[in-house]
Amino acid sequence: MSVPQRRYLERLEKDGEFVISTITLWEVAKLVGGKRFEILQPLDVWLDEISHLPGLHVEPLTNRIIAASVSLENFHRDPADELIVATARCLGLPLITCNDRIRKWGGIVTV
Repeated sequence: MSVPQRRYLERLEKDGEFVISTITLWEVAKLVGGKRFEILQPLDVWLDEISHLPGLHVEPLTNRIIAASVSLENFHRDPADELIVATARCLGLPLITCNDRIRKWGGIVTV
């Protein structure tokens, strides 16, 4: 995580609410299932706890987000990235990401 990302998250922690796409939780679950990320409790318990953290809103996939995800011009063909970017765009939020393909695409404000 970069210094600007850390600062941005610290500001959010003080001032507002974190929003993540439900697809982000799915990506973490895939990492856990593939033994590439370790958590200290059963996955379903961890997901439930994360989903109920104060100040964290998990944005569900809506028809609007799904439609927006398939109309991203010149975007790489990663369905999870498409849904994450579409979620941020539909909500009018910057996207905190280290994904160079998203950052270089330039169709969304990134931190």
